[in-house]
Amino acid sequence: MRDLSAVRLKKIDPIFLITVAIPTIVATLYFGLIVSDVYVAESRFVIRSPDKQTSSALGALLKAPGISVAGDEIYAVQEYMESRDALKALNRDGFVDRMIAGPGLDRFERFYSFGGQNTFEGKYRFFLRRVDVKNETASSIGVLKVRSYNSKDAFTMNKRLLDLGEALVNRLNNRSREDLIRFSQAEVADARKEAERTALALAAFRNRSGLVDPEQQAGIQLQLISKLQDELISAKTQLLQLRAYTPDNPQIPVLKTRIDGLATEIERETGKITGSGGSLASASVEYQRLILENKFADRQLASAMTSLESARNDARRKQVYLERIVEPNVPDEAVEPKRLRNIFSTLALGLVAWGVLSMLLAGLREHRD
Repeated sequence: MRDLSAVRLKKIDPIFLITVAIPTIVATLYFGLIVSDVYVAESRFVIRSPDKQTSSALGALLKAPGISVAGDEIYAVQEYMESRDALKALNRDGFVDRMIAGPGLDRFERFYSFGGQNTFEGKYRFFLRRVDVKNETASSIGVLKVRSYNSKDAFTMNKRLLDLGEALVNRLNNRSREDLIRFSQAEVADARKEAERTALALAAFRNRSGLVDPEQQAGIQLQLISKLQDELISAKTQLLQLRAYTPDNPQIPVLKTRIDGLATEIERETGKITGSGGSLASASVEYQRLILENKFADRQLASAMTSLESARNDARRKQVYLERIVEPNVPDEAVEPKRLRNIFSTLALGLVAWGVLSMLLAGLREHRD
């Protein structure tokens, strides 16, 4: 029997052994006896923003009033979920370490991930083999799949990654809102300082000059001068009449004195308005400048405060939300690996390789002959 078996083995094509028989036997042993069952927890989510337009029909169906599907943020969440930072956050309480130390991790997985050393990069390789995040371009829906040798671990990791993604979106929201509002607040602070400075300068001018409003004061002075001029004209008219009809009237010297006094008062009051130095005219120039600066500063402050309120409204409108369409599930059945499919795939590929190599060798033999 041994001789018969040896003869039969010698008759088997060595290429068939290398390309078909041995790989199929190895695949059968590995997928049938060695590799562990893998549980897959899946969830689906979408990033939504009030101020962005949806770009797909399905996105329009998901769109709530005033809210649309965001585009760039979902890629940020996807990259973060597969990053080392996400791994660090997951393993703060030793969750990933417990997954690695738990039952079910086969030797091939341990050798591939860690290579005999329990390093962070080894954990990261293990983590990447467990997590798969994809974005469906047509619908802008993110699909998160987590694989584990334990169904509860798969569910827990999926849920934690969703929480981390939501926390990332919130951080991006806060940073965007703070950056948007900070500049407007700085403008308001500068405008308020300028308004306070101009108000203080105006108050100092009024205290220094003793005038509340030089223009208003000049109006009062002009009214007084006008009244004095009327009295002067009246006195001059009366003097002319007395000189014409009663040249010796004792009232004539009195009228002359009164006219001289009125002329002197008119000149003095006119000097207050148009004279140099501390006149109302020169004070009015400085007053107008201070009033203009103060009004401009007040308008700038009002504009800055309006811009700040607008920035706050824009910040509220630019909020981005992570909404979970499908919550992660606790798988009750291992869906990976596809044992029979992998074995038959190995067999099929081996047969194809065997056929191609056999044809090549046959062609070489014919060409040699």
